[in-house]
Amino acid sequence: MSFTVQSRTLSHVAIIGSGQIGPDIALHFAKVLAPFGGRVTVVDVQEPALAAGKARTWKKIDKGADSGAWKPAEALAMQAALIFTNDYNAVADADLVVEAATEDEALKGRIFTQLEALCRPDAVFLSNSSHLEPERIFATLQHKGRTAVAHYFFPAERNPVVEIVSGADTTPELSAWLLRFYEAIGKVPLAVRSRYGYAADPIFEGVFEAACLAVEAGLGTVKEVDFVARAALGMSVGPFTAMNLTGGNPITQHGLNLMNERLGRWFRSPRLLDDQLGQHGPTGAWPVAARGELVQVEPMRAKSITETLRGAYLGLTFGLVDSGIISLGDFELCIEMALDMHGPCHLANKLGVSVALELVEQYCKDHPDLPVPQALREQADKGLPFAPSNLVIEDMTVSRPEVQGTATVRVIRVRRPKVLNALNHDTYHQIAQALADVTAAPQVLGAVLSGFGTKAFVSGADIQALHAVRTPEEGYAIAKLAQDVARHIETMEKPVVAALNGLAFGGGLELAMACHARVGSEGLKVLAALPEVNLGIIPAAGGTQRLVRLVGLAQGQVMLRTGAPVGSDQALAIGLVTELAPAGEVLEAAANLAMRIADGTVVLAGMPEEPMWDYEPELEPVDIGHRSRRVDELLCESIVFGVQHRLEEGLANELEVFKEICQLQDMRIGVEHFVKSGVKSPAPFVHA
Repeated sequence: MSFTVQSRTLSHVAIIGSGQIGPDIALHFAKVLAPFGGRVTVVDVQEPALAAGKARTWKKIDKGADSGAWKPAEALAMQAALIFTNDYNAVADADLVVEAATEDEALKGRIFTQLEALCRPDAVFLSNSSHLEPERIFATLQHKGRTAVAHYFFPAERNPVVEIVSGADTTPELSAWLLRFYEAIGKVPLAVRSRYGYAADPIFEGVFEAACLAVEAGLGTVKEVDFVARAALGMSVGPFTAMNLTGGNPITQHGLNLMNERLGRWFRSPRLLDDQLGQHGPTGAWPVAARGELVQVEPMRAKSITETLRGAYLGLTFGLVDSGIISLGDFELCIEMALDMHGPCHLANKLGVSVALELVEQYCKDHPDLPVPQALREQADKGLPFAPSNLVIEDMTVSRPEVQGTATVRVIRVRRPKVLNALNHDTYHQIAQALADVTAAPQVLGAVLSGFGTKAFVSGADIQALHAVRTPEEGYAIAKLAQDVARHIETMEKPVVAALNGLAFGGGLELAMACHARVGSEGLKVLAALPEVNLGIIPAAGGTQRLVRLVGLAQGQVMLRTGAPVGSDQALAIGLVTELAPAGEVLEAAANLAMRIADGTVVLAGMPEEPMWDYEPELEPVDIGHRSRRVDELLCESIVFGVQHRLEEGLANELEVFKEICQLQDMRIGVEHFVKSGVKSPAPFVHA
């Protein structure tokens, strides 16, 4: 048994380096490979580092078992999969090698020269560098096509982001495979072009430099600037605290000085950092607030620090956007998830793009070595907020053996991993535009709509948007947008197939039901549900109409009124999905189905448009438990109306019912309760 992604099999992964991050990378691989009988070998020639890395890893595994993150048997399997050794020969048969040694170009080069002589010619070589270009790291190797940088972030076993940096010689096939592979093992891989520091570190270290310069300028103490930065930039910890946690003073000093040479004159190791290292050495901690400590900062002082840090941050981030080494959507995701701070688009939109530009212009006037970024100027001139894409779009080539040729199917995937791909206003509009592009592209036969990652197709609609609803008209507008996009999909001439790579809940299932077919992932105990009634609302993107048309009135009304989920096998049995495919093959199966629909090989009945009954059916009694009886009454009205009328009339009525529900106390109670408590406890509905 082995772990396979797109025909490449991994049974043995090797990690070189048992220092700060190597054991954490190994821990994540052990979690992935242990169920498949795979091995993970950690090599380090320094015995103390090897022993410390093993002890830290075992402690984390034990802690995970104690907390319930994994079962005791899983913990034992992970420990059995891990080998810590000083013998390089132990990695000779590795399928994938990740080097996680010190950030030293010469050292990394020597390690890979040794590995090339030792490992199989088809082994993939990755460097967990945080700064160095792959062309420099792998310069001495004979076969550079199998090499790339995979930059992990602290803590590597939990932080989902990995920057995938291909070198000039990296094969396109490997670059594409690495993106799919890291997604398959639960990470969020982001493609970055080769440049010193890549996308994230110039921001991480640049914000730290800006904080140091603010202290040097007398705007505040280290403790004050560190504390204010959290609110100013949406950071979970301040820049000085982050440096303490990562032990990053020496590498940041080195990195900033090299950025001065390779990226721009503003970057440099600040005097404050040089003094800190000179006085306290590489392990010297910055004097920051203790956990939970509230730092009192005089308001005008805090305002000055805030404006300075925001000006620097927005100048740095949009300057990187100007470089073109990463897409805007990828960069926003990278900053939010890897560095745990406001993305630049989020912050600029929050402030107002013109205000953001003013802050940057003032900072750049005070620090003329930092140029005002063109991307920010252009957006301010447009007078529009930034709208980074929440989609990953690629064309997939599908074999057509009957004509000895191939076909192109466009794959559109929702990527909002922080919220399990939940749909918001921008995402709906982006899906509509992507599908309009499919219609306009003659070479594209059809489309696949799916979600990013392994957990969710789409987990639902944006609850925060519903939470902000204050009038029935606002609720109606939200539902109308969702309905319009679903109807657009349903009425397209080219086939659109939903690839349910994970759970499809609420608005996600409604979107999937509007597609011409659905391919589900095999073996999921929970695949699909319409749980809106738990929030005191009803499905309003067509859910009350399409579900009963697909699975029948008896099954559909139970799912709608109780929010009960169905697993993969049941979804297939009741007709909710068209077919099932193995978890790692759902996209390919959906693309193949779309092609077969397009060429007429597969003919589907389609969603019934006509009334299902010419009389009013009587719904069977259903135990709705704690759920709102008033919402249930209105939901039943919508269901019964829909089966007696054409689909389009039923959809219009569903909107009117949802508008009425937006006036209920139970809607406000249910949504408010979910935002505060999630699904941990039932909402205290008053049935009115």
